[in-house]
Amino acid sequence: MRVGFIDAYVLRPGAAGLEVLVLRRAPGGRSPGSWETVHGHIEPGETPVQAALRELREETGLEPDRLYNLSRVEAFYRHQTNEVVLIPVFVGVVGGRAGVRHSAEHDRAEWLEAPAAAARFSWPRERRALDDWRGGGRLEVTSRRAGSL
Repeated sequence: MRVGFIDAYVLRPGAAGLEVLVLRRAPGGRSPGSWETVHGHIEPGETPVQAALRELREETGLEPDRLYNLSRVEAFYRHQTNEVVLIPVFVGVVGGRAGVRHSAEHDRAEWLEAPAAAARFSWPRERRALDDWRGGGRLEVTSRRAGSL
């Protein structure tokens, strides 16, 4: 068993409450056309928090004002390596005017209200994590950008 990936949900204030960023996978890569949150590998020597911040920058161009640990860990079995891989889940909060610069992995980005985002996500683990947050899941501050609060 190892911690090998992170998931990071990006939220921003919108007119009707917090909006959730959803990203569509680009053609030619893994699962083209599927909608997802920020997801990525933890590089050697990185902590999950460092990986979450890096993946947020790489996949969206965003630097969160705050990064929270959702107090949730997903798991899946990798048959190629015969191991269970753990995925810590984070929530990054950005400003209301935050614009997304998506990477080549994605060809579209949308900000949606939480119920619409949950319906759009392609993977059950992402819907479960979003439902957990919406249902009052515990958030622990993991990182703050200098000068924010």
